[in-house]
Formats: sequence, C-alpha cells, structure tokens
Amino acid sequence: MQKSLQFLDYVVFLVYFVIVAGYGLYIYRKKKRATTDSKDFFLAEGSLTWWAIGASLIASNISAEQFIGMAGSGFNIGLAISTYEWMAAATLIIVAVFFLPIYLKNKIYTMPQFLLTRYNKTVSTIMAVFWLLLYVVVNLTSILYLGALAVNTISGINFYVCMSLIALFAIFITLGGMKVIGYTDVIQVFFLILGGLVTTYLALSLVSEHFGETGVLKGFSLMTEHASDHFHMILKKDNPHYLDLPGLTVLVGGMWIVNLNYWGCNQYITQRALGADLKTARSGLLFAGFLKLLMPVIVVLPGIAAYVLHSQGMFQQEMVKAGELTPDNAYPVLMNLLPAGMKGLAFAALTAAVVASLAGKANSISTIFSLDIYKEIFNKSAGEKEIVNVGRIVVVVAMILAIIISPFLGIDKKGGFQFIQEYTGFVSPGIFAMFILGFFWKRTTANAALFAMIGGFAMSIFLKFLPNWADLSSLYDLGWAVPNAEGVYEIPFLDRMGIVFVVCVVGMAIISLMSPAPSKSLVGTTGDLKTSGSHALEVDASMFKPSLGFTVIALIICGILTALYTIFW
Repeated sequence: MQKSLQFLDYVVFLVYFVIVAGYGLYIYRKKKRATTDSKDFFLAEGSLTWWAIGASLIASNISAEQFIGMAGSGFNIGLAISTYEWMAAATLIIVAVFFLPIYLKNKIYTMPQFLLTRYNKTVSTIMAVFWLLLYVVVNLTSILYLGALAVNTISGINFYVCMSLIALFAIFITLGGMKVIGYTDVIQVFFLILGGLVTTYLALSLVSEHFGETGVLKGFSLMTEHASDHFHMILKKDNPHYLDLPGLTVLVGGMWIVNLNYWGCNQYITQRALGADLKTARSGLLFAGFLKLLMPVIVVLPGIAAYVLHSQGMFQQEMVKAGELTPDNAYPVLMNLLPAGMKGLAFAALTAAVVASLAGKANSISTIFSLDIYKEIFNKSAGEKEIVNVGRIVVVVAMILAIIISPFLGIDKKGGFQFIQEYTGFVSPGIFAMFILGFFWKRTTANAALFAMIGGFAMSIFLKFLPNWADLSSLYDLGWAVPNAEGVYEIPFLDRMGIVFVVCVVGMAIISLMSPAPSKSLVGTTGDLKTSGSHALEVDASMFKPSLGFTVIALIICGILTALYTIFW
C-alpha cells in the first residue's frame, strides 16, 4: 500500500486548488463593494442563492469528523451512525419552517444577538464567550486535527506541515468574507461528493473482488450478508455500542436535541441563511436536506466495507495504531488503494471538506467576536471597516490557537465523531431549551435562561461522572444505563442530553412563572436592557406557512427517510 501521492494525484489536486482559489478571487472582486460593511462581510447579505446556501451548509457541516470519524464509526458500529445524517434531513425541514421565519422577521444576524434581543446582555455575553470557547476548543481544533491526520496518512507529508497548510488555505478562503465562502463552497461540495463517491465505488468493488464477484451492487449485497449486524439503525441494549446510539432515542429522544440545536441554534450553520430572504433560505435548507440523505453513502458505507475486508484478513497492520485497532484509519486506508489520479480526486474531496468546514467555523468565530464582543463591549463606536479588520485578525488568531492546542485533546482515543458529539452535548440541552422557550413562550425570563445555561452544563457534568459515585446497574432493565467496556454502568450520552433538556425546560418554566409577568409594553420590543424580564419576539402563525412547492419536496424527503428506517430497522 503506497502512503504517498503520485504526480498525477498532485496534478488533480492542483486543478482543484486553482479552481477554488481562482473562483474565490473572482467572486471577491465581482461582488466587492467600495466599502465592505460588517453585514456584507459576515453574512453576504442578499447575495447568496438557494443552491449556494444549501451547498455552504453541507460544506460547513461535512468535514474530517464525517469522512474520518463517521467512517470510523461505520467500521465500529455500522449503518446506525447514519442517523446523525438522516435525522438531520428532517431537522432541516423543521428549522426552515419554524426557526428561520423568527430569525429573519426579527432581523437576527448572530446567536448572541438573539439572546440579547430576547433576554438581556448578561445572557448574551456569557453565551458569546461560551460559544467562542466551544467553537475553538472543540470544533475548530478537532476538524483541523482529524483533517491533518488524514492528509498525513494518505500523503506521508509531516503531520504539522499538513495542519499548517490546511489552516493557511482555510484562512485564505475565510478572509474574503461570507460571500466568497458561500460560493466557493459550491465547488467544494462538488469535489466532496465526486471524490467521496469514487472512494465508495472502490470500497464496494474491493468487497466484490475479495469474494470473487464483480460490481458495486454485488459488493453492497455481500456487505449486508457478511456484516449483517452492521446494518441495523436501531440498536438493542445488548449491543456494545448502545452507549453511543441508545435504541429508539435516535428517533424520539436526545437525537432531536443534537440536531435541532446544531441546525437551528448554531452560528456557523444558521449564518448561511440569515442574509437571505425567507423563500431563498428555505429552499437552501431543503437542498441541504437532500444532500444529507446522500452523505452516509459517501462516509459510512466505506467504513463498513473496510470492516468486512478487515474481518476477512485485510488491512491488519494498517488499521492498528500504537498496538490498538483504530477505526478512524478506515477511510485513509481505503483512499491509499485508489489508483493515481483517482486518489488525487479523493484527496481533493477530503481537503475540500476540511477547508470548507474550517472556513465556516472561523468565519462564525470571527462574527461572534467582532459583532457581539468587540462591538458591544470593547468599542461601541467602532466603524464598519474597523469591525471587518478585527474579524480578519480573529480568523488568523483562532486558527493559530487551534494548531497549538489540537494535538493535546486526545481526539483519536474516543473516535473523532463521537468525541465531538459527546463534548458539544454538555452544552446543547441548555442552549436548545433557552432558544425553544425563547421562541414560543413570552413568559420566559432572562433568569430562567441563565439557569438553563449554567444549570444545564453543571447537570451534564454531574450525570457524566455519576457512575464514579453510584452503581447504576439497577437502571439496566429500564434501558437507562448499560455497561461500558470496563463493565461500569453508564447513562448513554444521548439519554443524558434528554434528561438535562427536560430538567432545563421544567426549571425555566418554574423560574419564569415565579417572576412578575412582563409589561404589555414590552411585547414585540427588541432588547430593552433596563429590565431583566421577557422581551418577546415578533411571532405569529402566518410566519410559519410554507409554500406548496416546499411542502411537496419536504414530504418527499420524509417519505425517503421512512423507507430507509423501515428497510434497515
């Protein structure tokens, strides 16, 4: 197995680089204003089409944690890990119908701005700092680490050189602002899907050839035959991976909190749609939903194929790191088998996923710091040019910090995808409770939001370490706790998120009802900071009515999801 790129691979990669960089420069010059203002830089206000929004959503979402981490989970767990992708398709419909109209009607451009408008400055500032830490320490660092690890495994280039070059490319894209990111993401997604399908084709073909057959469909059939336990979407309690994907929770429990918080209350996701009109934004989210249905074919099936081949005696040394089987090696190992040229295309796809996702995260970090920290706290009189310049500096600083701290996180020990899901899960329930009650219940107060933010995080930590202080084996029959690899009974992290969310909602309701009812004069206002109560947003039922075309396409997506879960239950 050749752990390097050949001349033809470099040519293909260079073509990819020139196309992305050249198109980015073209878009930057074509749409550049005489004076770039902050909304144009951070939101590309009014200039992104539905297909650019949808592609940018996927490009920001799909990165090394999917290509490497989710393929590794496919190797380790199976098709069940696809629930993160397929349930996201349904989530995008909900966000398009219920969340986007509220943001756009109330002219919300950042998530901290929503909290300032709906609650008060204290809640907004604390969460802005919280988000910055989460985005830099967990998201940016993990993507950079996993991306560099994959590039190193495929090309043989020094790990730290890979990390620095990827970061530099992402900075180059990010400094052009959201319009450059949005439109170059269309090309990134093209390479991502094309290169990903090439790797999937190879993986399924290898399975066929190993058993003396030919064809990708036969390869898929052989995979279902020789790894039938890897083709169940709903895991049972006795499955060793139940802690990661606890049964029906992926359909009716914590998985909804993961997805709704990620797609509906997340700066680097919603930012793509906040500069567009409602019809365009909704169409973009539908397009992203269709692409999410395709993602498991690209990132999960290769992992399962690698599992089947490994169980047949292949890749025995390549799948081992530091003496232990490392599922996250599955995707790079398969890519190393591609012929010259095709390997370059797959390499470009992986790089596109990493760079686009890094650019999206860095832009959102820059947006939150510039508009919600620098402008609101350090320099209220800052002009548009100064804010944009601060944003650009923040992009570079955030990337440098990610390079410095990412090797120390031990991401690979748990598995890249699971690492990200669990650690963002410490804050997701409280954040989602703040948003969902803030959207639809006018009585919700700032003090209640503070409880969800701080209390939710504290309870997540408590439940995480509860097995160290108490024996939870009695909860096994109820399906609330199962043994981990060391035999210690734990509550699955998706169930922990569900428990914390319910506690946050109940606590917020009690605190809000114990507070004085807000003055009628406050209903519909935006951010009167002289009070600590409720600042209700403009919400009415007519905002949520979708068009006929949107409804038809949404029903098609739901029908496909129903069929997939029925077939692979």
